[in-house]
Amino acid sequence: MLLKPVFQGAARSPVARVIDAAGQIILGKEHQVRLALACVLARGHLLIEDMPGVGKTTLAHVLAKTLGLQFHRIQFTSDMLPADIIGVSIYERETGSFKFHPGPIFAQVILADEVNRATPKTQSALLEAMEEHQVTTEGETRPLPAPFFVIATQNPTEQVGTFPLPESQLDRFMMRIELGYPDRAAERALLTSTARRDLLATLGAVLSPAELVAQQDLASRVHIAPALLDYVQAIVEHTRRSPEYVAGLSPRAALALVHSARAWALLEGRDKVIPEDVQAILPGVAAHRLRPAHDGVRRVDVGAQLLAAVPIP
Repeated sequence: MLLKPVFQGAARSPVARVIDAAGQIILGKEHQVRLALACVLARGHLLIEDMPGVGKTTLAHVLAKTLGLQFHRIQFTSDMLPADIIGVSIYERETGSFKFHPGPIFAQVILADEVNRATPKTQSALLEAMEEHQVTTEGETRPLPAPFFVIATQNPTEQVGTFPLPESQLDRFMMRIELGYPDRAAERALLTSTARRDLLATLGAVLSPAELVAQQDLASRVHIAPALLDYVQAIVEHTRRSPEYVAGLSPRAALALVHSARAWALLEGRDKVIPEDVQAILPGVAAHRLRPAHDGVRRVDVGAQLLAAVPIP
């Protein structure tokens, strides 16, 4: 059975309207917006890494507002503790007992702003939440709201006051993207139009949480042929054998390639994955998970290397 196309001419689907709404605020970055939305449709967490001031936090706000989800922002700092994220139990004299006060992690969308400015101990507070959608504190496990997404921003690791994210943390992000500087036309529009903060205040929900879940279910049913699975496995096996990388892609990364390729195909209005879908999402899914074995090779170049090294079967 064919899936209902995302783009239907004049009758724009809700997901297409999310892209339209985001494009009114994040100018000239449609590809990055589509990657971010594909990550959400694939039920993954998103890492946005770039220089300060290029719109990382704005993109996170846009996604949360257009998807109609409960949103909490956590500003990560070097003196933050895990309890500042998860919550803490406080003794109440009236009842003679401790009462748990949930932290900001208990929301549908978490913006972990400048996540690499916190210490590794504090960063680790996100691990269980991102993998299992729950947190355990003081011997009790508490579920998180559904749907649940972490959108983290980080500045380049060479900047002062940053702590590198450990591999275990990076692997939990389905996708990593960069926004980059706007082109000349987009920057001129930024300089002459209404401030992005004022536009954000007028932005409404395009999807309801129920509609988002329905789109996620639709993405999970996009067909991927055995030949495309062969392609994904060839990519993963290449990274594990190649001396170019310290370690290869994990099984979680292989699953991320499949899920995000399905979501990208859905955004393109197709009911099956084609090789171009895998290639479109490959740099975002693979580059942050692979550490080059040689000095001078940047992680951002890894996606292009894989596309050149692994032929389509």
